[in-house]
Amino acid sequence: MHAFDVLGDPVRRRILELLADGEMTSGAVCAVISDEFNISQPAVSQHLKVLRDNGFATVRPDGTRRLYAVRHDPLQDIDAWLNRFRRFWTPHLAALETELARGRRERRAGDREKRSQQRRHP
Repeated sequence: MHAFDVLGDPVRRRILELLADGEMTSGAVCAVISDEFNISQPAVSQHLKVLRDNGFATVRPDGTRRLYAVRHDPLQDIDAWLNRFRRFWTPHLAALETELARGRRERRAGDREKRSQQRRHP
């Protein structure tokens, strides 16, 4: 299965978001996903299996629990693939950053002017 096929499912994307914060038990993942998506525990388990089978998640036993974690290698592969498209949004983001900085400078200058006027005309 192609990486984007795996990540094309909103349930699997949400599972990865949860796992990005650290290891979670399968029960904890199931509780969140079942609540958010209104799907059964076996359905959540199938999504975890797809993530595991395609290398996006690891699982390790911890007593009777199974702990899931994100595996970063496939995400790095996606990042590398996206790299050839970054030129489409990087200049726009840089321009946005410039405009935001300009707005902050103008607000600070306006605030300084107000304080100055308040001191002159109490």
